[in-house]
Amino acid sequence: MLRRIAFGLLFLGLGACQGTNPYTASSNPLPPAPPQAAHTFDASAYPAPPRDYGRYRNWAWLDGQPPAGSAWADSAQVAEAVSNALDQRGLRPARGNNPADLRVAADMRLETRLRQVRDDYGYGGYGSYGYGGYGYDRYGRYGNGYGLYGSVPIVRTYAVEVVVVRIELFDGSSGQPVWSASAETSSQGSLSERNEALHKAVQKALTAYPPS
Repeated sequence: MLRRIAFGLLFLGLGACQGTNPYTASSNPLPPAPPQAAHTFDASAYPAPPRDYGRYRNWAWLDGQPPAGSAWADSAQVAEAVSNALDQRGLRPARGNNPADLRVAADMRLETRLRQVRDDYGYGGYGSYGYGGYGYDRYGRYGNGYGLYGSVPIVRTYAVEVVVVRIELFDGSSGQPVWSASAETSSQGSLSERNEALHKAVQKALTAYPPS
């Protein structure tokens, strides 16, 4: 009896599935495109073309302002270091009133870094062999104690001051940023040592220019 009722319900369900669908699909036509659409180029719909760094031949300071100096190095030292590094990459200062291919901005600032040093100190603890002679260990064994010792690692954290040099390049025509990088160096040393460290930091910052 139950089987007949189950089959009856199944047939009724299949009959309902084969009935007409009360829902009908409908769609509205797309609105017409505006008249200016045929003459407008949407640059955002296409990937930007690769930048040709080879067309950059000369440069000038951004807004005509050389980099600012500090007590660590004056403006002339920073400007000279940047100019020498750019010259080694085939970029020459723009002459006269000719527009520059690149505009250059350089910044130098002091920052603090945390360094860690790990020290391992040997020891001979109570109840163990010492550094020499004879004695009992913690297990009651008697013997010499040469070379039997442990070590405790000690991590020391200290602060150091570094000089961070940042260089930014902008397209001379559009003003868009082209490239930027930074590097740091130690702030310690004499005047000549600091000037040498400054040149090395600028060279390091420009190592990856032009990008491949």
